[in-house]
Formats: sequence, C-alpha cells, structure tokens
Amino acid sequence: MTISDPIADMLTRIRNAVMARHENVNIPASRMKLYIAKILKQEGFVSDYEVMGTQPHRQIKIILRYYNNTPVISGLKRVSKPGLRVYSQRNEIPRIFGGQGIAILSTSKGVMTGSKAWRQGIGGELLCYIW
Repeated sequence: MTISDPIADMLTRIRNAVMARHENVNIPASRMKLYIAKILKQEGFVSDYEVMGTQPHRQIKIILRYYNNTPVISGLKRVSKPGLRVYSQRNEIPRIFGGQGIAILSTSKGVMTGSKAWRQGIGGELLCYIW
C-alpha cells in the first residue's frame, strides 16, 4: 500500500503511540524519516531510534521519552503537505511556543531545525512543528 504523505504518517504514528503511552513505535524507514528521527533525538524529544530489518522492509524503531510518566512530546503538526507546500525564508522561520518547540525544515543544506537554519541564514520547506 502506498502512502501519499509518509511524513504525516510518521507523525501520526508517533502521536498515537504517545497518547497510548507506548514505550516505542515502529515506522517504515526512509532517509527523510531518519533525518527527522535524528533531530528528535538531538533535541531531546525521544530517547533513541534504531534502524531494523533489511533493505526492502526496513523499519525505524523510535523509543519514546517520558518525564514523570508525562510524555515529552505534547504535540506534532504537519505544515507542508503534498497538496500545499509551505516555504519559509530565513527571517520568516516561526518560533514554536516561544522556543519551547521546534520547527523542522528541509533546506538546501539538509534537514535541520528552524533555529539552526536561522543561524546559517537559509530558509526552506517547513516540514512540521513539534512541541
């Protein structure tokens, strides 16, 4: 079965796992999803991630993070969609909840957080917000 928006599928799986208080969630792997999982780990939203399986059926296992039985991830929102792409210049990159959350951008220099893109002076496609 093909998925029309794999990043939205990834965010929905994480959102559902957090709401059900699961320890981890498995997601079909792709390079873009690996970059997003790496950013989530660097920013402290998830404990860890690992790639499992062989090439045609690889999975990303994301280990969710909780603090005092409360999930660290309280919200995820897909911004740019296949039917309506959303781009942002350097000076238009949004701050999520006053810096408590992050914006993930796909730039010409790779997938990165909004603050890192702002420091490098580049804009790109707004993929999602996480807080």
